[in-house]
Amino acid sequence: MCGIVGYIGNREAYPIILNGLKRLEYRGYDSAGVALYDGSDIQLSKTQGKVADLEKKVSKEISTKGTLGIGHTRWATHGVPNDINSHPHYSNSGDLVIIHNGIIENYAAIKKELSNRGYTFKSDTDTEVLVNLIEEIKKQHKVKLGKAVQIALNQVVGAYAIAVFDRKKPDEIVVAKLGSPLAIGIGDNEFFVASDATPFIEFTNNAIYLEDEEMAIVRRNKEVKVRKIKDDSLVDPYIQELKLNLEQIEKGGYEHFMLKEIYEQPSVIKDTYRGRLLAEQGIVKLGGLEDYIQKFTHADRIIIVACGTSWHAGLVAEYMFEDLARIPVEVEYASEFRYRNPIITEKDVVIAISQSGETADTLAAIKLAKEKGAFVYGVCNVVGSTISRETHSGTYTHAGPEIGVASTKAFTTQITVLMMIALRLAKEKGTLSQRDYMLHLNELSRIPGHVEEALRSDDKIQEIAAIFKDASNFLYLGRGYNFPVALEGALKLKEISYIHAEGYPAAEMKHGPIALIDEQMPVVVIAVNSNHYEKVVSNIEEIKARKGKIIAVVTEGDTTVKELADYIMEVPKTPETLTPLVTTIPLQLLSYHIAVLLGKNVDQPRNLAKSVTVE
Repeated sequence: MCGIVGYIGNREAYPIILNGLKRLEYRGYDSAGVALYDGSDIQLSKTQGKVADLEKKVSKEISTKGTLGIGHTRWATHGVPNDINSHPHYSNSGDLVIIHNGIIENYAAIKKELSNRGYTFKSDTDTEVLVNLIEEIKKQHKVKLGKAVQIALNQVVGAYAIAVFDRKKPDEIVVAKLGSPLAIGIGDNEFFVASDATPFIEFTNNAIYLEDEEMAIVRRNKEVKVRKIKDDSLVDPYIQELKLNLEQIEKGGYEHFMLKEIYEQPSVIKDTYRGRLLAEQGIVKLGGLEDYIQKFTHADRIIIVACGTSWHAGLVAEYMFEDLARIPVEVEYASEFRYRNPIITEKDVVIAISQSGETADTLAAIKLAKEKGAFVYGVCNVVGSTISRETHSGTYTHAGPEIGVASTKAFTTQITVLMMIALRLAKEKGTLSQRDYMLHLNELSRIPGHVEEALRSDDKIQEIAAIFKDASNFLYLGRGYNFPVALEGALKLKEISYIHAEGYPAAEMKHGPIALIDEQMPVVVIAVNSNHYEKVVSNIEEIKARKGKIIAVVTEGDTTVKELADYIMEVPKTPETLTPLVTTIPLQLLSYHIAVLLGKNVDQPRNLAKSVTVE
């Protein structure tokens, strides 16, 4: 949520900042703004709405000259979405201007104290309170901006990524981070600041990712200085080489990023197991796992913590680890896990799953698990992200940048990594026969081809979407490995089409949801060949008897369900353990096409953010 962009150098700042904000639209936002230093004063413009609305407003309101500036996309926390609450925010003097991602939890107490000292506030935001606190400290202590920021941040409680500059000293931007991501791009006598690397990837492939409780003073034509916020000690920053390229973050001819990312799944699944899965040799080798494999094989249990789509991937992993490696697994919502005083011991392994590597609740769960002595393993997509740094070890997926807010390729690459871990543990423990082990390796290597085949049903799925786009409710049913896929399918539909949808284990239908079924209720049933096939067929018969409309995901060549269902979406035959990698494809396409037909903003659904970096 929220996007931060900043620039200081020799180029015109505005085009870089505007383009950067467009790159960060995937994060979710309700307003946007920009502040530029034109050589004599600050030029500020902001508005409720999209970056395109800001661009129009800027052209009418302010000069866009200047080689220093900051920009922001806001996702409302304190204060409703409107022009006044949009960022950037001035201090009372008009000297300081700030952008902020996060929440200052004790802002009310600080605001009261500042009000007693004569400060006034135009907005309802915690951010305006923070910039005035910095100003007050700067004035009272007679210190430079960097020192004032450090003192102020030691007085606040909450999470933040900030960028602030002073019009009286327009040769530096001060940035700081706690709980929200912030990257500094290192160019040739120029610097970029952003929530992630996408706004500046065409200018430099070198970046510093600030750690929590670190701040930096980014000065024109000088080396970046990074310090600890608590004690002001200097930090030797690690400059990371970025692996992104511009082509990865463009649509490449697709109408939406989501569709592009759905169609990228065959290649990114292959990228995720490339060099790790050597099927013909019978080898699965994950660098982050090998040195710690005894932690897993001797664990009392594995606890998986995640949120949203990553939580659904964790549910699939529960079936995999217990079925193949015979290790007990619990899957927890990270947001609940951290607050219920969980029992965690040194004999537990905690796997944290997150696409962005910045999910606030998952990071808090990691911190709690480490405090209890558990071994923590990360599965995330973004190199250099906070989760990748905070866990003891881990494995990256290789999905590439996922711009669409509704996660697709992240889900299938997470399952791919989790399956490789399960197979490696099964091999180590001897819980799979050599024959079954080799079968799974070979079948996993074939998954990209199976996904490509599933994508060929796109035209047919679009026809089904046209029939059901006006439905008010959907039910999604699955059993075994495909129960989490039913949950994920329902989530996708909710996220981007705003149609109410629920996923259930198929057998639970009779324990309540069956009361909802009538001729107006479309029911999506995952009915591929599996150990539960006959049971799922019985569930379909029960739906049919109550006039429900059945959309079934079936294995190619199926005849039984084909006769019962109103509509079918076929996927290639796959071992049950791997079916989630193919059954999720038609559900992604169904949700996408329904949303498009309804005219929804598929890549930026309302009220949602790509990365939830505050509670």
